[in-house]
Amino acid sequence: MPEQATATVTDTAKRRIFAMLDRDGDGAITHTEYLARVDRAAAAMGRGADEPVVHTARAAHEEVFADMDADHDGRVTFEEYRTWAGHDAFERSCRPALGSLFDVADHDLDGRLTREEFTRLRMASHNTEAGAGQAFDDLDTDGDGLVDRDDYLAAIHDYVTTGSSPMAAAYRTFSHP
Repeated sequence: MPEQATATVTDTAKRRIFAMLDRDGDGAITHTEYLARVDRAAAAMGRGADEPVVHTARAAHEEVFADMDADHDGRVTFEEYRTWAGHDAFERSCRPALGSLFDVADHDLDGRLTREEFTRLRMASHNTEAGAGQAFDDLDTDGDGLVDRDDYLAAIHDYVTTGSSPMAAAYRTFSHP
């Protein structure tokens, strides 16, 4: 794919993810908005705030926010997000944070999510049920009714860095308050 087309696709993916994280639509992701995603995931999965897996997720998300907030003003603008998001940032801080949310959803700790767990996790991130369901179907390539942690993280990585991924369905539609 030509470099210009790749940049356009990636910007589209970045805009969708940014819009999903900017819950109030004011053009910036605040620290509170970003960390609330951990609380929503924990609540959706019936986990208490005092559980170690939730503490781990919160700490990982604190690191991501600090990494994204280039000017350290407590708000991440789209330009900050656009500059930050990519392969290096994903590997450095997103993979651990997104993996920690996966772990919050993975009650039996087998490294795989059922359709119900996956859907609840994605809906806590404000994906629609239909988008989460389509993403699950696209990721469950062997039809065993489970999504593997590594496949999940690879699909999000691909969406962030190329705009093309089995997770694209989850990001095409999301709900705002």
